[in-house]
Amino acid sequence: MDKHKENGKDNGVCNVFSDMLKYVAEVVDVSEYDINLFHKVYREISEQLGIEVALQIYNMFKGTQINFPVRFFDTKCVKEMIIREYNGKNVKILARKYDYSEKSIRRIIKEGVRNT
Repeated sequence: MDKHKENGKDNGVCNVFSDMLKYVAEVVDVSEYDINLFHKVYREISEQLGIEVALQIYNMFKGTQINFPVRFFDTKCVKEMIIREYNGKNVKILARKYDYSEKSIRRIIKEGVRNT
């Protein structure tokens, strides 16, 4: 008889899932007391944002390679804002405001004028 079948039902997935939950619960219980058990990335997140946030990030993205862009705001939206705010004299102000070089601001404006 198959060890994963009980009463004619295949419970292998449920058993594995149940065992995994027990393991995760045990790891979480232990890790709450010793943050050094965390992988370096999760340890850093825990130290900065708390263990709960680290666990949420782990559950949401485990196994996924993540790349965080240098710029927080969407480039397309920022370009539109720069073009809208440009008054012919404020390149330096826009460069400082949006953390771009003056050369980049001029290029964005030039491209914006060309595309309209």
